[in-house]
Amino acid sequence: MATRPRVPASIFAATLEALAATDPAERARLVAQITDQEKESFWYEWSFWRRGDQHPPPGDWIYWLILAGRGSGKTRAGAEAVRRWAQDFPIVNLIGPTHDDVADVMVTGESGVLRNCPPTERPIYRRTRARLDWPSGAVSLLFSAEEPDRLRGKQHMKLWCDELAAWRDPEAFEQALLGLRLGDRPQAVITTTPRPIRMIKQLTVDRDTHVTRATTFRNKRFLAPAFIKRITERYKGRAIGRQELYAEILEETPGALWTAEIIERQRVAPDKAPESYAEIVVAVDPPASSGAKADECGIVVVAKSANGHVFALADLSSQGETPGQWSERVRSAYRNFRANRVVAEANMGGNMVRQVLCEGDHNLPVKLVHATRGKYVRAEPVAAAYDRGVVHHVGVFERLEEQLRSLTPGFDRAVSGSPDRADALVWAVTDLLGLNARETPGMLGFYAAETKIP
Repeated sequence: MATRPRVPASIFAATLEALAATDPAERARLVAQITDQEKESFWYEWSFWRRGDQHPPPGDWIYWLILAGRGSGKTRAGAEAVRRWAQDFPIVNLIGPTHDDVADVMVTGESGVLRNCPPTERPIYRRTRARLDWPSGAVSLLFSAEEPDRLRGKQHMKLWCDELAAWRDPEAFEQALLGLRLGDRPQAVITTTPRPIRMIKQLTVDRDTHVTRATTFRNKRFLAPAFIKRITERYKGRAIGRQELYAEILEETPGALWTAEIIERQRVAPDKAPESYAEIVVAVDPPASSGAKADECGIVVVAKSANGHVFALADLSSQGETPGQWSERVRSAYRNFRANRVVAEANMGGNMVRQVLCEGDHNLPVKLVHATRGKYVRAEPVAAAYDRGVVHHVGVFERLEEQLRSLTPGFDRAVSGSPDRADALVWAVTDLLGLNARETPGMLGFYAAETKIP
């Protein structure tokens, strides 16, 4: 790749000042004087593009927490912090929610490290070794929060943690902080859209944290107008829009069956979950139609241990898939988790749901269930099981937990759309705990092939 010349930031500052002070004709003349190479190098001059909230703050901080809405430019801010640090520090490491997130967002993504480094500064990406080798001699080790044990013993001078609120295992962050111990001034930039979880709340009040906030709309000039229009319409008047777009840490929804505190209390790290289970079910809440605007297909895997506790293992929900696609997802989950059965709501499709699910696997054990009351009433005994300490989440399920926290007494009347992930979870826990079973000795947890759940 040809090397692009880097033009000093002072030239850009002078150019901007001159452009701002002239009339349109003079501005056009000045722009015409800028060479193509100078124009091309504009992208790499972060001082030219950045907003104030994307610039590392002054002061003696350890954690720079960027709480920002979707599309607000927080990933670019994290990548640019890494780029700057790699010029002066030999160990600058990266951690993302998953391996794919690290590779596809933090390293090679549109706002990632490789895309935003000029060729003279661009590191060599050694994907199989999970590292970046920088021209300065610095090294960036790449980690996934899915594997907290890999972080044990690893040391960092500087660190970028992306989408912390989406990390399934809080232990990964604990290990990351324990490793932030090299050099005179170890620091971490943490970029995330917030959620009301313990890690985020603790960070915001930590005396060593500098918190920066940015909304989606602060980055409006770099986002597609269609995207802005779509998200504005989608989240207008909804509390979740304050979180996803305005980066607010939401308070609890009044009257909701689930709170963030209850869910957090019942969360277990993947390495602390049971190694085997007495029963595993795959629960599915099928959409009434297909296509991009259809409701989600809720698919949740839940297991029961020998002592009667229940563990949510996976949220595999999808949207925009055909019946053939989501049914194959269900069958794959049944095989991969070695489940005992599939529990499917059949209100919309009746026996058609069974036929779709059993396509290509006529031996798939499918149990159809029918809802006769509203979502809130069905969910009450499941929420009570959480409150008793019986139900646990193995890791973090961001969108599922969002739906749980939205279930209030007026949900069915006040909210359009369907909390399909929450519905699937309710079906699964109800099945495993026998919450609708008649109190007959020896019958707890027994279901007929089709049963009605209030």
